[in-house]
Amino acid sequence: MSAVAHAQGHAGQGSQALAPADPLPITGGTFKPTADSLKTYQTPAWFRDAKFGIWAHWGPQAVPRSGDWYARFMYVPGHPHYAHHLKHYGHPSERGYKDILPLWKAEKFDPEALMDLYVAAGAKYFVSMGVHHDNFDLWKSRHHRWNALAMGPRRDIVGAWRDAARRRGMRFGVSEHLGASHNWFYPSHQYDQFWPKMGADYDGADPQYADLYHPKHDEPFKGNPDTWYTTDPAFHKIWFNRIRDLVDSYEPDLLYSDGGLPFGEVGRSLVAHYYNSSIAKHGGVDVVYNCKALGSGEFYPEACVQDVERGVMSGINPLPWQTDTSNGDWFFTDGDTYKTAPDVIRMLADIVSKNGNLLLNVALYPEGNLPPESQTLLSELAHWMGTNAEAIHGTRPWAVYGEGPTETTAGAFKESAAYTAQDIRFTTKGDALYAITLGEPRGRVTIAALGRNAGHERRAVQSVRLLGVAEPLQFQQTDAALVIDLPARMPTRHASAFRIAFGA
Repeated sequence: MSAVAHAQGHAGQGSQALAPADPLPITGGTFKPTADSLKTYQTPAWFRDAKFGIWAHWGPQAVPRSGDWYARFMYVPGHPHYAHHLKHYGHPSERGYKDILPLWKAEKFDPEALMDLYVAAGAKYFVSMGVHHDNFDLWKSRHHRWNALAMGPRRDIVGAWRDAARRRGMRFGVSEHLGASHNWFYPSHQYDQFWPKMGADYDGADPQYADLYHPKHDEPFKGNPDTWYTTDPAFHKIWFNRIRDLVDSYEPDLLYSDGGLPFGEVGRSLVAHYYNSSIAKHGGVDVVYNCKALGSGEFYPEACVQDVERGVMSGINPLPWQTDTSNGDWFFTDGDTYKTAPDVIRMLADIVSKNGNLLLNVALYPEGNLPPESQTLLSELAHWMGTNAEAIHGTRPWAVYGEGPTETTAGAFKESAAYTAQDIRFTTKGDALYAITLGEPRGRVTIAALGRNAGHERRAVQSVRLLGVAEPLQFQQTDAALVIDLPARMPTRHASAFRIAFGA
């Protein structure tokens, strides 16, 4: 999960992936492995209602407590991860990433207790990491010996998360980052260029570990910038078998790919299988496939739910979509800077007003427990959601997404915005309109979009309630704006939600 990775390529309608030599084993049904067939997909109502999900982007790369992409950059001299590895674990020709894997014990991992916190914080779906670019499966993998049952925690991490989520009525998802692993891991095959280990091959060059680091290849050096996904059909088959095993074994409600739809017909076959399997079980498509308009691969916005990494849309998107982000680095790092509750709440309101969902990774220590910053975030989200959830869950966009002085920049890796109480976002549910301030208002709130001459609503405002306050508020609707008088004490911090009702 990094801008560095996604800068390697761009998504498009074309793909350099080869078609499979033999038909892939998929569940037959409505969907075929073609773009036109997959474009008939419709997002299920549960996802549109959920609005907020929590993700455990967590695995053995958290062990060094140094942040994202450790398994790659520990093989790149000059990078901080290389220096950290040399100091704490030894030279990567002797002790490589394979030696980090057994150190991930997850000895404080309590999915039941964590899921209670996630539910209280307002999450309606939960996503478990299935496999990151490090090529380590977090489930009882039928096709790969490098997995969490065989080493490290010696536990079915995906299964434990799934059971905890479903016991609480939450929808459950998995993320797969395996598609990019083949080329992402290529530094492990190189050699050191400095004394005293000049010319020493890293452990990825050892053939006995080729199923972890992948067979040696030079694809990233061939001058093709579109190298997020390999063109090697042998790896395409590996990817298909392992991700089908993940989907069939755990029946997730959501599957996330870290990039465009991988590998041409191979990827389309997997998604068709996923959708058809849902139809066979539920009588209709009740699952979500997330992919991105980033990284090489295919992207058809009608065929999936678009995911925007660490970014937002500029306005109301006609199709449901999702932001994925983290409260800190993607894997735990010492001395990190964290998003606070105001950051997350305001981002959530902005995204929901634009027909999107927020999937938030809440950083975990390598042992599986929460850092203090994550604990505080969940506690403050629980308090805010306890009062204001009705303005978020089950809502739909209004005529306009919002108003205010702060301009947001659309696109991936552009999530920062210094919102104010004058920035307002709108959601609707039934006959109610909700107006959410992206800051803590004082005295009065003025909403220009609800002025009689604004043209967005022909009905007059009948009543205004502040969520968390029993009595209706005093207001005045003029030609220019709706002006609301605030109580002396606000029920929640960070952002306030007003429920606005209209006359006939």
